[in-house]
Formats: sequence, C-alpha cells, structure tokens
Amino acid sequence: MPAKYSQPYQPLLLRILHGLTGLFVIAAILTAFWTYNTYDGRWGKIPLPQFKTIEGIHGTFGLFALLTFPLFVLYAFHRGQKRLIHPDSLMKLTQTGKPIWWYNLHRLTNTLAILALTFALFSGKMIDEKWLPMGELNHSWYYAHLISWVIMVICIALHLLMSARVGGLSLLQSILDWRFRSQDSPARWSKHISDWWYSFRLASVKTWWQSASTLRVLEVFVLVSIAAAWIISLLKELL
Repeated sequence: MPAKYSQPYQPLLLRILHGLTGLFVIAAILTAFWTYNTYDGRWGKIPLPQFKTIEGIHGTFGLFALLTFPLFVLYAFHRGQKRLIHPDSLMKLTQTGKPIWWYNLHRLTNTLAILALTFALFSGKMIDEKWLPMGELNHSWYYAHLISWVIMVICIALHLLMSARVGGLSLLQSILDWRFRSQDSPARWSKHISDWWYSFRLASVKTWWQSASTLRVLEVFVLVSIAAAWIISLLKELL
C-alpha cells in the first residue's frame, strides 16, 4: 500500500527483483554446498544426509536465478546505476576513510556481486548433470563453478557489510519493507516500461554507448554472457 517514509526508501521493483534473485542465489549456494558434500568432499565435508537428488534441486534454483537475473541486471544498469561504479570511482577510492570512500566501496561491491553471479550462472550452465553422479570430478568447468560460488559467498558478505556500513540497519530494513510510494505502484509499471523503451529507441547507439561507458561495457558483457550460456547449453543438448 502507498505510504510515507522517514527512512531510506528502495523502489518496489528493485526490492522485488533483488529479493527474488537473492532468494534463489542463497538457495543455490546452500544446495551447491550440499551437492559438493554429497558427490565430492575433497576439501572437507560435514555430516549431511546423502541426498542424491540434491544436484537437480541445486540446478533448479540456479535456473530460477538465471531467469530473474537479466531483469535485475537491466534495472540495476539503468534505473539503479547510481548504486554501481562510476567513471571516477577508482579515483575516489584513494580518499581512504572519508564518507565518499565508503560509498564508492559500496558501489564497487555491488558491481562485483553482479559479475560474480554472472560467472556462477555461466559456469553452471557449462556443467553436464551426468558428471557428478558418474564420479567425473576433474572437469575444468566444475572447478570453475566451485570457485564461482566461493567468490559469490564473499561478494554477498561484502555487499551486506557495505550496506550496513553506508546505510546502517535502516537501509537493510528498507529492502524488506513492502510499503511503496504512489509513483512506485505496480499499476504504473507498464507506463514506466513503455516510457523507458520509447526513450531507448530515440537514443542513438552512439549516444547510448558514450553515456557512462564503463557501465555500458559491463552491462553488455553480463547480458551477452547470459545469452551465451543459454545458447551454448542448447547447442550441447542438440549435438
């Protein structure tokens, strides 16, 4: 329901996309460890039940994350681009200890989390679901996927720490608050989308590419990686 705010406010669509993607990613991380624990365990394991179907469950959560992630990416690199790195972010990181340093470190961790998830999802699509049940544990893509989830855990921890450092508990609570402002109503989403698409069509490719070029390169890289993951996975099924 529409409401007034005295604390940090997060757009409703951001909260939905961030929440769904985060939920699927956390579930994928937990089931990824359970899968490793069941079929591998070379670098340590804990006494979890030997649940042979856990790999399929992990793959399902990974698929859900892969489906919601492109929408989150489009939002993050356009309406949410102020939360990502800026062209001068690296320069401002030299101002150690100052508020601007913490804000830019927060933007950097947000951007790294997106790239880490891209790596995790892409490497996951490169894995054959028959490898682990057959004991084939030495494939390079399997190792890459294991590394990607370790990086993802680190990025999530940094994301939460930086969010708490920059905005405190109120910022973390604002992500879980389902109240929204009138201009953020779902009834207006179709108009917002049509307005964005109209402005995107009016802008030339050259203008689009020159504006915030670092973010444009990252956006294209992430979206192309997601598309490539689907295409390569489909080709592997057909061949």
